[in-house]
Amino acid sequence: MPPEKSKIVFFDGVCHLCMGSVQFLLKHNAKEDLFFSTIGSETFFTLLPKDSFSQLPDSIIYWKEGTLYLESDAVLQLTRELQFPWPLLYCFWIFPRFLRNLIYRLIAKHRYQWFGKAEVCMVPSPNIKIRFLN
Repeated sequence: MPPEKSKIVFFDGVCHLCMGSVQFLLKHNAKEDLFFSTIGSETFFTLLPKDSFSQLPDSIIYWKEGTLYLESDAVLQLTRELQFPWPLLYCFWIFPRFLRNLIYRLIAKHRYQWFGKAEVCMVPSPNIKIRFLN
């Protein structure tokens, strides 16, 4: 599938919260149309605009069919890719982005302190490895 038609979640490969989020998305994405890649991977550098690297968060980024979603927008968009009842969380878009992102940034800033940091990236099992990109 061409990257512009893909749904790719870029994540911090050593963050326990991020890796737990990937596991959650794998479990609840019934269509199995989400793909995953670490921030800083070959796919990341190939797909995303070079001039945006310094402005991107280092926690989670969602590339959906050519559109880039960041911070709380990424999280809310991802809820729409999951089985019921998780899409109901999309209703939080009614809150102003600055408020949603304030909460998002607070969690992202303290994620290593609160959830821990792995020494190595997650190694996917053979049955889900096809959904992980370089």
